[in-house]
Amino acid sequence: MALTIVDCYTDEAAGLGVPPYLGTYPRYLYGYLASKFPNQKIYYLTIDDLRLLYFHKNKVKETLEHQTTDIRIYNLTINSPNIKQVLAETEELFVIVGVQVPGKYLTALPGTMHEITEILRNLQINCKKTLTGPVVFGGTQLVGGKFFEKIEEQFFEKKERFNFSYEEMKQYSVKGAAIVQQIINYKIIEIETGKGCNVGKCSFCTEPLKAKVSYRNNEDIVQEIKAFYDLGERYFRLGKQTCFYSLPDPINLLKNIREQCPDIKVLHIDNVNPIFVPTKKGEEITKAIVQYCSSGNIAAHGVESFDSVVTKENLLNCNAEMALKAIRVINKYGAEKGENGMPKFLPGLNIIFGLKAESKQTHKENMKYLQQILDENLLLRRINIRQAALFEGTKLYEDCGDKFLKKNKKYYWKWRNEIRQKIDLPNLERILPKGAILKNVIAEIYDGKTTFMRQIGTYPLIIGVKGRYPLHKFYTIKVTNYMLRSITGEVVKEQESD
Repeated sequence: MALTIVDCYTDEAAGLGVPPYLGTYPRYLYGYLASKFPNQKIYYLTIDDLRLLYFHKNKVKETLEHQTTDIRIYNLTINSPNIKQVLAETEELFVIVGVQVPGKYLTALPGTMHEITEILRNLQINCKKTLTGPVVFGGTQLVGGKFFEKIEEQFFEKKERFNFSYEEMKQYSVKGAAIVQQIINYKIIEIETGKGCNVGKCSFCTEPLKAKVSYRNNEDIVQEIKAFYDLGERYFRLGKQTCFYSLPDPINLLKNIREQCPDIKVLHIDNVNPIFVPTKKGEEITKAIVQYCSSGNIAAHGVESFDSVVTKENLLNCNAEMALKAIRVINKYGAEKGENGMPKFLPGLNIIFGLKAESKQTHKENMKYLQQILDENLLLRRINIRQAALFEGTKLYEDCGDKFLKKNKKYYWKWRNEIRQKIDLPNLERILPKGAILKNVIAEIYDGKTTFMRQIGTYPLIIGVKGRYPLHKFYTIKVTNYMLRSITGEVVKEQESD
Protein backbone atom coordinates (compact mmCIF):
# COMPACT_ATOMS: atom_id res chain seq x y z
CA MET A 1 0.00 0.00 0.00
CA ALA A 2 1.06 3.60 -0.54
CA LEU A 3 0.43 7.19 0.58
CA THR A 4 -0.35 9.73 -2.12
CA ILE A 5 -0.17 13.52 -2.16
CA VAL A 6 -2.38 15.43 -4.61
CA ASP A 7 -1.24 19.01 -5.20
CA CYS A 8 -4.00 21.38 -6.36
CA TYR A 9 -1.46 24.23 -6.03
CA THR A 10 -1.33 27.08 -3.53
CA ASP A 11 -0.94 30.82 -3.79
CA GLU A 12 -0.67 33.00 -0.70
CA ALA A 13 0.43 36.55 -0.02
CA ALA A 14 3.63 35.08 1.44
CA GLY A 15 4.24 32.05 -0.71
CA LEU A 16 3.88 30.74 -4.25
CA GLY A 17 2.98 27.16 -5.06
CA VAL A 18 1.46 27.34 -8.55
CA PRO A 19 3.74 25.82 -11.22
CA PRO A 20 6.42 26.52 -12.18
CA TYR A 21 6.78 27.28 -8.45
CA LEU A 22 6.98 24.22 -6.25
CA GLY A 23 5.38 25.25 -2.96
CA THR A 24 6.31 24.19 0.54
CA TYR A 25 3.14 22.27 1.42
CA PRO A 26 3.69 19.12 -0.68
CA ARG A 27 7.42 19.05 0.15
CA TYR A 28 7.03 19.30 3.92
CA LEU A 29 4.23 16.76 3.85
CA TYR A 30 6.34 14.41 1.75
CA GLY A 31 9.24 14.77 4.22
CA TYR A 32 6.92 14.20 7.19
CA LEU A 33 5.41 11.06 5.67
CA ALA A 34 8.84 9.76 4.67
CA SER A 35 10.02 10.21 8.28
CA LYS A 36 6.94 8.74 9.91
CA PHE A 37 6.50 5.84 7.48
CA PRO A 38 10.03 5.03 6.25
CA ASN A 39 8.99 1.80 4.53
CA GLN A 40 5.93 3.24 2.79
CA LYS A 41 5.83 4.22 -0.87
CA ILE A 42 4.91 7.89 -1.25
CA TYR A 43 3.51 9.17 -4.54
CA TYR A 44 3.13 12.77 -5.69
CA LEU A 45 0.32 13.67 -8.10
CA THR A 46 -0.94 16.99 -9.39
CA ILE A 47 -4.48 18.05 -10.14
CA ASP A 48 -3.35 17.92 -13.79
CA ASP A 49 -2.70 14.17 -13.47
CA LEU A 50 -6.23 13.64 -12.19
CA ARG A 51 -7.75 15.89 -14.85
CA LEU A 52 -5.99 13.94 -17.59
CA LEU A 53 -7.42 10.71 -16.22
CA TYR A 54 -10.92 12.05 -15.57
CA PHE A 55 -11.50 14.22 -18.63
CA HIS A 56 -9.20 12.62 -21.24
CA LYS A 57 -8.95 8.98 -20.16
CA ASN A 58 -5.25 9.56 -19.49
CA LYS A 59 -4.37 10.35 -23.11
CA VAL A 60 -2.38 13.45 -24.05
CA LYS A 61 -3.29 14.88 -27.44
CA GLU A 62 -0.93 16.98 -29.56
CA THR A 63 -1.67 20.72 -29.65
CA LEU A 64 -2.57 21.57 -33.24
CA GLU A 65 -1.46 24.79 -34.99
CA HIS A 66 -4.76 26.60 -34.38
CA GLN A 67 -5.03 25.49 -30.75
CA THR A 68 -3.78 26.76 -27.40
CA THR A 69 -1.77 24.57 -25.05
CA ASP A 70 -4.09 23.11 -22.43
CA ILE A 71 -2.66 24.36 -19.13
CA ARG A 72 -5.14 22.21 -17.20
CA ILE A 73 -2.99 19.17 -18.00
CA TYR A 74 0.39 20.84 -18.49
CA ASN A 75 2.02 19.88 -15.19
CA LEU A 76 2.00 16.10 -15.23
CA THR A 77 4.20 13.96 -13.00
CA ILE A 78 6.13 10.80 -13.81
CA ASN A 79 3.26 8.91 -12.16
CA SER A 80 0.71 10.02 -14.74
CA PRO A 81 1.07 7.01 -17.11
CA ASN A 82 0.48 4.64 -14.16
CA ILE A 83 -2.05 6.74 -12.26
CA LYS A 84 -4.69 4.03 -12.07
CA GLN A 85 -2.23 1.71 -10.37
CA VAL A 86 -1.07 4.51 -8.06
CA LEU A 87 -4.63 5.24 -6.96
CA ALA A 88 -5.37 1.53 -6.52
CA GLU A 89 -2.35 1.21 -4.19
CA THR A 90 -3.21 4.33 -2.20
CA GLU A 91 -4.23 3.81 1.41
CA GLU A 92 -4.57 7.50 2.25
CA LEU A 93 -4.86 10.48 -0.10
CA PHE A 94 -3.61 13.87 1.10
CA VAL A 95 -5.16 16.71 -0.91
CA ILE A 96 -3.51 20.15 -0.81
CA VAL A 97 -5.78 23.09 -1.72
CA GLY A 98 -5.65 26.83 -1.17
CA VAL A 99 -5.41 29.92 -3.36
CA GLN A 100 -5.79 33.00 -1.18
CA VAL A 101 -4.54 35.60 -3.68
CA PRO A 102 -5.97 34.39 -7.01
CA GLY A 103 -4.19 35.48 -10.18
CA LYS A 104 -3.67 34.58 -13.81
CA TYR A 105 -1.16 31.84 -14.49
CA LEU A 106 0.58 31.12 -17.79
CA THR A 107 1.19 27.39 -17.39
CA ALA A 108 -1.13 26.17 -14.66
CA LEU A 109 -4.71 26.26 -13.40
CA PRO A 110 -5.10 25.70 -9.65
CA GLY A 111 -7.67 23.16 -8.56
CA THR A 112 -10.68 24.37 -6.58
CA MET A 113 -12.50 22.58 -3.78
CA HIS A 114 -15.45 21.98 -6.08
CA GLU A 115 -13.28 20.51 -8.83
CA ILE A 116 -11.18 18.15 -6.75
CA THR A 117 -14.27 16.89 -4.89
CA GLU A 118 -16.10 16.22 -8.14
CA ILE A 119 -13.14 14.39 -9.69
CA LEU A 120 -12.41 12.20 -6.68
CA ARG A 121 -16.08 11.37 -6.17
CA ASN A 122 -16.68 10.43 -9.80
CA LEU A 123 -13.46 8.45 -10.06
CA GLN A 124 -14.73 6.52 -7.03
CA ILE A 125 -11.49 6.81 -5.09
CA ASN A 126 -12.34 4.78 -2.01
CA CYS A 127 -9.28 5.31 0.16
CA LYS A 128 -9.12 7.59 3.21
CA LYS A 129 -9.03 11.27 2.18
CA THR A 130 -7.36 14.02 4.17
CA LEU A 131 -7.63 17.69 3.25
CA THR A 132 -4.75 20.07 3.99
CA GLY A 133 -3.14 23.30 2.80
CA PRO A 134 -4.20 26.95 3.19
CA VAL A 135 -7.88 26.01 2.75
CA VAL A 136 -7.83 24.44 6.22
CA PHE A 137 -6.79 27.55 8.14
CA GLY A 138 -8.00 30.38 5.96
CA GLY A 139 -10.15 29.22 3.12
CA THR A 140 -9.53 29.51 -0.59
CA GLN A 141 -10.37 31.72 -3.58
CA LEU A 142 -12.33 34.92 -2.96
CA VAL A 143 -14.95 33.18 -0.81
CA GLY A 144 -12.60 32.42 2.04
CA GLY A 145 -13.61 29.45 4.15
CA LYS A 146 -17.36 29.52 3.46
CA PHE A 147 -17.49 26.96 0.66
CA PHE A 148 -15.14 24.65 2.52
CA GLU A 149 -17.52 24.47 5.47
CA LYS A 150 -20.30 23.15 3.22
CA ILE A 151 -18.41 20.17 1.88
CA GLU A 152 -16.04 19.30 4.72
CA GLU A 153 -18.18 16.65 6.43
CA GLN A 154 -19.65 15.41 3.17
CA PHE A 155 -16.50 14.17 1.56
CA PHE A 156 -13.12 14.41 3.32
CA GLU A 157 -12.68 12.19 6.36
CA LYS A 158 -10.56 14.80 8.11
CA LYS A 159 -8.74 18.07 7.69
CA GLU A 160 -5.18 18.48 8.88
CA ARG A 161 -3.04 21.61 9.16
CA PHE A 162 0.38 19.94 9.49
CA ASN A 163 1.66 23.04 11.28
CA PHE A 164 5.27 21.98 11.77
CA SER A 165 7.65 23.92 13.99
CA TYR A 166 10.92 25.04 12.44
CA GLU A 167 12.73 22.50 14.61
CA GLU A 168 10.62 19.69 13.11
CA MET A 169 11.05 21.14 9.65
CA LYS A 170 14.81 20.61 9.75
CA GLN A 171 14.45 17.01 8.70
CA TYR A 172 11.14 17.28 6.84
CA SER A 173 12.35 20.02 4.48
CA VAL A 174 15.48 18.10 3.58
CA LYS A 175 13.73 14.75 3.15
CA GLY A 176 10.97 16.45 1.22
CA ALA A 177 13.41 17.50 -1.49
CA ALA A 178 13.12 14.01 -2.96
CA ILE A 179 9.65 14.91 -4.25
CA VAL A 180 11.28 16.64 -7.24
CA GLN A 181 12.23 13.23 -8.63
CA GLN A 182 8.54 12.73 -9.48
CA ILE A 183 8.11 16.05 -11.33
CA ILE A 184 8.71 16.41 -15.08
CA ASN A 185 8.72 20.13 -15.97
CA TYR A 186 11.28 22.63 -14.72
CA LYS A 187 10.47 24.14 -11.35
CA ILE A 188 11.34 27.07 -9.11
CA ILE A 189 11.76 25.92 -5.52
CA GLU A 190 9.94 28.24 -3.12
CA ILE A 191 12.06 28.33 0.05
CA GLU A 192 10.50 29.38 3.35
CA THR A 193 12.58 31.78 5.43
CA GLY A 194 10.10 32.95 8.05
CA LYS A 195 6.47 33.43 8.97
CA GLY A 196 4.25 35.95 10.67
CA CYS A 197 4.54 39.72 10.39
CA ASN A 198 6.79 41.82 12.63
CA VAL A 199 5.23 45.19 11.85
CA GLY A 200 1.48 45.41 12.04
CA LYS A 201 -1.90 43.93 11.24
CA CYS A 202 -2.95 45.02 7.78
CA SER A 203 -6.72 44.72 7.65
CA PHE A 204 -6.86 42.14 4.85
CA CYS A 205 -3.88 39.94 5.74
CA THR A 206 -4.15 36.35 6.97
CA GLU A 207 -0.47 36.01 7.88
CA PRO A 208 -0.92 37.09 11.54
CA LEU A 209 -3.78 34.58 11.83
CA LYS A 210 -1.60 31.70 10.66
CA ALA A 211 1.53 32.17 12.73
CA LYS A 212 3.47 34.25 15.21
CA VAL A 213 6.64 35.89 13.97
CA SER A 214 9.53 33.45 13.71
CA TYR A 215 12.46 32.86 11.39
CA ARG A 216 14.35 29.80 10.25
CA ASN A 217 18.04 29.47 11.01
CA ASN A 218 20.27 30.31 8.06
CA GLU A 219 21.94 26.91 8.37
CA ASP A 220 18.60 25.08 8.02
CA ILE A 221 17.66 27.11 4.95
CA VAL A 222 21.00 26.45 3.28
CA GLN A 223 20.79 22.72 4.06
CA GLU A 224 17.38 22.51 2.40
CA ILE A 225 18.59 24.36 -0.69
CA LYS A 226 21.67 22.12 -0.81
CA ALA A 227 19.43 19.03 -0.75
CA PHE A 228 17.60 20.29 -3.85
CA TYR A 229 20.85 21.44 -5.43
CA ASP A 230 22.36 17.96 -5.04
CA LEU A 231 19.31 16.57 -6.85
CA GLY A 232 20.00 18.88 -9.80
CA GLU A 233 17.73 21.83 -9.01
CA ARG A 234 19.10 25.26 -9.97
CA TYR A 235 16.19 27.70 -9.60
CA PHE A 236 15.28 29.08 -6.17
CA ARG A 237 13.17 31.83 -4.65
CA LEU A 238 13.52 32.88 -1.01
CA GLY A 239 9.85 33.42 -0.26
CA LYS A 240 7.27 32.56 2.40
CA GLN A 241 8.11 35.65 4.43
CA THR A 242 6.48 39.06 4.80
CA CYS A 243 9.80 40.94 4.56
CA PHE A 244 13.17 39.62 3.41
CA TYR A 245 14.93 42.64 4.94
CA SER A 246 13.59 41.66 8.38
CA LEU A 247 15.39 38.31 8.48
CA PRO A 248 17.97 38.06 11.26
CA ASP A 249 20.95 37.84 8.89
CA PRO A 250 19.90 38.08 5.23
CA ILE A 251 23.32 39.10 3.92
CA ASN A 252 25.12 36.02 5.25
CA LEU A 253 22.20 33.85 4.16
CA LEU A 254 22.73 34.92 0.55
CA LYS A 255 26.50 34.59 0.85
CA ASN A 256 26.29 31.08 2.32
CA ILE A 257 23.86 29.90 -0.35
CA ARG A 258 26.28 30.99 -3.07
CA GLU A 259 29.21 29.35 -1.31
CA GLN A 260 27.40 26.03 -0.83
CA CYS A 261 25.64 26.03 -4.21
CA PRO A 262 27.87 28.00 -6.62
CA ASP A 263 26.12 26.94 -9.83
CA ILE A 264 22.62 28.16 -8.92
CA LYS A 265 21.20 29.80 -12.05
CA VAL A 266 18.34 31.75 -10.48
CA LEU A 267 18.25 33.07 -6.93
CA HIS A 268 15.47 35.56 -6.23
CA ILE A 269 13.66 36.94 -3.18
CA ASP A 270 10.03 37.84 -2.47
CA ASN A 271 8.24 40.33 -0.22
CA VAL A 272 9.94 43.39 1.22
CA ASN A 273 8.38 45.86 3.65
CA PRO A 274 9.41 49.27 2.29
CA ILE A 275 9.94 50.78 5.74
CA PHE A 276 13.09 48.69 6.22
CA VAL A 277 14.76 49.66 2.93
CA PRO A 278 15.75 53.37 3.29
CA THR A 279 18.05 52.79 6.28
CA LYS A 280 21.80 52.21 6.54
CA LYS A 281 21.20 48.48 7.16
CA GLY A 282 18.62 48.40 4.39
CA GLU A 283 21.10 49.81 1.88
CA GLU A 284 23.65 47.15 2.84
CA ILE A 285 21.06 44.41 2.35
CA THR A 286 20.10 45.90 -1.00
CA LYS A 287 23.72 45.84 -2.18
CA ALA A 288 24.08 42.21 -1.05
CA ILE A 289 20.93 41.21 -2.96
CA VAL A 290 22.36 42.80 -6.10
CA GLN A 291 25.68 41.02 -5.54
CA TYR A 292 24.50 37.51 -4.72
CA CYS A 293 21.12 37.15 -6.46
CA SER A 294 20.47 36.80 -10.17
CA SER A 295 19.15 39.46 -12.56
CA GLY A 296 15.43 40.05 -12.94
CA ASN A 297 14.97 40.02 -9.18
CA ILE A 298 12.02 41.86 -7.61
CA ALA A 299 11.30 43.30 -4.16
CA ALA A 300 7.50 43.06 -3.94
CA HIS A 301 6.39 46.10 -1.91
CA GLY A 302 3.01 45.72 -0.23
CA VAL A 303 2.09 49.39 -0.40
CA GLU A 304 -1.55 48.45 -1.18
CA SER A 305 -2.67 52.11 -1.40
CA PHE A 306 -1.07 55.55 -1.67
CA ASP A 307 -4.18 57.12 -0.10
CA SER A 308 -3.35 58.22 3.47
CA VAL A 309 -6.96 57.71 4.58
CA VAL A 310 -6.96 54.10 3.36
CA THR A 311 -3.51 53.56 4.87
CA LYS A 312 -4.73 54.68 8.30
CA GLU A 313 -8.09 52.88 8.26
CA ASN A 314 -6.52 49.56 7.21
CA LEU A 315 -3.46 49.76 9.48
CA LEU A 316 -1.16 49.47 6.48
CA ASN A 317 2.55 49.21 7.21
CA CYS A 318 3.80 51.85 4.80
CA ASN A 319 2.74 55.32 3.72
CA ALA A 320 3.31 56.90 0.32
CA GLU A 321 6.45 58.86 1.17
CA MET A 322 8.15 55.86 2.76
CA ALA A 323 7.34 53.79 -0.32
CA LEU A 324 8.99 56.39 -2.54
CA LYS A 325 12.12 56.35 -0.41
CA ALA A 326 12.36 52.55 -0.70
CA ILE A 327 11.83 52.67 -4.47
CA ARG A 328 14.66 55.21 -4.79
CA VAL A 329 17.11 53.07 -2.79
CA ILE A 330 16.45 49.89 -4.76
CA ASN A 331 16.73 51.76 -8.06
CA LYS A 332 20.01 53.30 -6.94
CA TYR A 333 21.68 49.90 -6.58
CA GLY A 334 19.59 47.56 -8.72
CA ALA A 335 18.56 49.36 -11.93
CA GLU A 336 21.72 48.38 -13.81
CA LYS A 337 21.17 45.68 -16.46
CA GLY A 338 22.34 42.18 -15.59
CA GLU A 339 23.68 39.41 -17.79
CA ASN A 340 20.24 38.09 -18.79
CA GLY A 341 19.20 41.52 -20.10
CA MET A 342 16.94 42.50 -17.20
CA PRO A 343 17.78 45.02 -14.44
CA LYS A 344 19.48 43.29 -11.55
CA PHE A 345 16.97 44.25 -8.84
CA LEU A 346 13.86 46.42 -9.00
CA PRO A 347 10.89 47.15 -6.75
CA GLY A 348 7.43 45.82 -7.50
CA LEU A 349 4.23 47.32 -6.13
CA ASN A 350 1.13 45.61 -4.79
CA ILE A 351 -2.12 47.62 -5.02
CA ILE A 352 -5.40 46.35 -3.56
CA PHE A 353 -8.89 47.50 -4.54
CA GLY A 354 -11.74 47.18 -2.05
CA LEU A 355 -10.05 48.21 1.21
CA LYS A 356 -11.87 50.09 3.94
CA ALA A 357 -12.46 53.81 3.24
CA GLU A 358 -11.64 53.47 -0.45
CA SER A 359 -13.09 56.25 -2.64
CA LYS A 360 -12.61 57.93 -6.00
CA GLN A 361 -9.94 60.03 -4.29
CA THR A 362 -8.00 56.83 -3.59
CA HIS A 363 -7.43 56.27 -7.29
CA LYS A 364 -6.37 59.90 -7.73
CA GLU A 365 -3.80 59.49 -4.96
CA ASN A 366 -2.53 56.24 -6.48
CA MET A 367 -2.12 57.90 -9.88
CA LYS A 368 -0.40 60.95 -8.38
CA TYR A 369 2.32 58.93 -6.71
CA LEU A 370 2.71 56.47 -9.57
CA GLN A 371 3.19 59.41 -11.93
CA GLN A 372 5.78 60.86 -9.55
CA ILE A 373 7.72 57.60 -9.78
CA LEU A 374 7.77 57.96 -13.57
CA ASP A 375 8.69 61.65 -13.36
CA GLU A 376 11.71 60.79 -11.21
CA ASN A 377 12.83 58.23 -13.82
CA LEU A 378 12.51 55.43 -11.29
CA LEU A 379 11.77 51.92 -12.56
CA LEU A 380 9.15 49.49 -11.31
CA ARG A 381 9.40 45.89 -12.37
CA ARG A 382 5.67 45.31 -12.05
CA ILE A 383 2.48 46.61 -10.46
CA ASN A 384 0.26 43.84 -9.13
CA ILE A 385 -3.36 44.99 -8.86
CA ARG A 386 -5.96 42.77 -7.23
CA GLN A 387 -9.25 42.97 -5.40
CA ALA A 388 -9.28 42.31 -1.68
CA ALA A 389 -9.99 38.72 -0.68
CA LEU A 390 -12.10 38.43 2.47
CA PHE A 391 -11.10 35.95 5.16
CA GLU A 392 -12.83 35.50 8.48
CA GLY A 393 -10.78 36.77 11.40
CA THR A 394 -9.17 39.65 9.52
CA LYS A 395 -9.89 43.26 10.45
CA LEU A 396 -11.30 43.96 6.98
CA TYR A 397 -13.77 41.08 7.33
CA GLU A 398 -14.91 42.22 10.77
CA ASP A 399 -15.02 45.98 10.04
CA CYS A 400 -16.78 46.21 6.71
CA GLY A 401 -16.70 42.93 4.79
CA ASP A 402 -17.16 43.50 1.07
CA LYS A 403 -18.84 46.94 1.42
CA PHE A 404 -16.18 48.79 -0.57
CA LEU A 405 -15.69 45.96 -3.03
CA LYS A 406 -19.37 46.29 -3.95
CA LYS A 407 -19.42 50.07 -3.76
CA ASN A 408 -16.56 50.62 -6.23
CA LYS A 409 -16.85 47.52 -8.38
CA LYS A 410 -18.03 49.55 -11.38
CA TYR A 411 -14.83 51.60 -11.28
CA TYR A 412 -12.23 48.86 -10.91
CA TRP A 413 -11.61 48.10 -14.57
CA LYS A 414 -11.42 51.80 -15.37
CA TRP A 415 -8.95 52.46 -12.55
CA ARG A 416 -6.89 49.41 -13.39
CA ASN A 417 -6.77 50.23 -17.10
CA GLU A 418 -5.62 53.78 -16.40
CA ILE A 419 -2.70 52.44 -14.36
CA ARG A 420 -1.84 49.97 -17.11
CA GLN A 421 -1.98 52.58 -19.89
CA LYS A 422 -0.39 55.57 -18.19
CA ILE A 423 2.11 53.89 -15.85
CA ASP A 424 2.84 50.28 -16.79
CA LEU A 425 3.39 50.85 -20.49
CA PRO A 426 5.88 53.76 -20.32
CA ASN A 427 7.65 52.05 -17.43
CA LEU A 428 8.07 48.87 -19.49
CA GLU A 429 9.38 50.85 -22.46
CA ARG A 430 12.08 52.31 -20.20
CA ILE A 431 13.12 48.96 -18.79
CA LEU A 432 13.33 47.29 -22.19
CA PRO A 433 13.59 49.64 -25.18
CA LYS A 434 12.87 48.16 -28.60
CA GLY A 435 15.85 46.14 -29.73
CA ALA A 436 16.86 45.15 -26.19
CA ILE A 437 18.19 41.58 -25.87
CA LEU A 438 16.90 39.07 -23.32
CA LYS A 439 18.74 35.82 -22.71
CA ASN A 440 17.73 32.54 -21.07
CA VAL A 441 14.12 32.74 -22.24
CA ILE A 442 12.24 29.43 -22.16
CA ALA A 443 9.38 28.57 -24.53
CA GLU A 444 6.38 27.43 -22.52
CA ILE A 445 3.04 27.30 -24.36
CA TYR A 446 1.40 27.81 -27.74
CA ASP A 447 -1.54 30.04 -28.57
CA GLY A 448 -2.26 29.19 -32.19
CA LYS A 449 0.79 30.30 -34.17
CA THR A 450 2.27 32.28 -31.29
CA THR A 451 4.71 30.88 -28.73
CA PHE A 452 4.66 32.40 -25.28
CA MET A 453 8.01 32.48 -23.50
CA ARG A 454 9.53 33.96 -20.36
CA GLN A 455 12.68 33.89 -18.28
CA ILE A 456 12.78 31.71 -15.19
CA GLY A 457 12.36 33.64 -11.98
CA THR A 458 10.00 35.67 -9.84
CA TYR A 459 7.14 37.27 -11.81
CA PRO A 460 8.97 37.14 -15.17
CA LEU A 461 7.76 39.10 -18.18
CA ILE A 462 5.69 37.14 -20.68
CA ILE A 463 7.00 37.38 -24.24
CA GLY A 464 4.86 36.65 -27.28
CA VAL A 465 6.85 35.38 -30.27
CA LYS A 466 5.32 34.77 -33.70
CA GLY A 467 5.79 31.18 -34.81
CA ARG A 468 5.68 27.83 -33.07
CA TYR A 469 9.06 27.19 -31.49
CA PRO A 470 9.92 23.92 -29.72
CA LEU A 471 8.76 24.11 -26.11
CA HIS A 472 11.00 23.65 -23.07
CA LYS A 473 14.02 25.04 -24.95
CA PHE A 474 15.91 28.26 -24.25
CA TYR A 475 16.19 31.22 -26.62
CA THR A 476 17.77 34.67 -26.92
CA ILE A 477 15.06 37.20 -27.76
CA LYS A 478 15.05 40.74 -29.20
CA VAL A 479 12.27 43.06 -27.98
CA THR A 480 10.02 44.25 -30.83
CA ASN A 481 6.94 45.79 -29.20
CA TYR A 482 4.79 46.09 -26.09
CA MET A 483 1.52 45.01 -24.62
CA LEU A 484 0.36 46.61 -21.35
CA ARG A 485 2.22 44.20 -19.07
CA SER A 486 4.10 42.01 -21.51
CA ILE A 487 6.23 42.32 -24.62
CA THR A 488 6.58 40.85 -28.08
CA GLY A 489 9.87 39.64 -29.43
CA GLU A 490 11.68 37.71 -32.09
CA VAL A 491 14.11 34.87 -31.72
CA VAL A 492 17.76 35.82 -32.19
CA LYS A 493 19.05 32.33 -31.58
CA GLU A 494 18.30 29.07 -29.81
CA GLN A 495 20.51 28.45 -26.80
CA GLU A 496 21.92 25.08 -25.84
CA SER A 497 20.87 25.73 -22.23
CA ASP A 498 20.17 28.63 -19.92
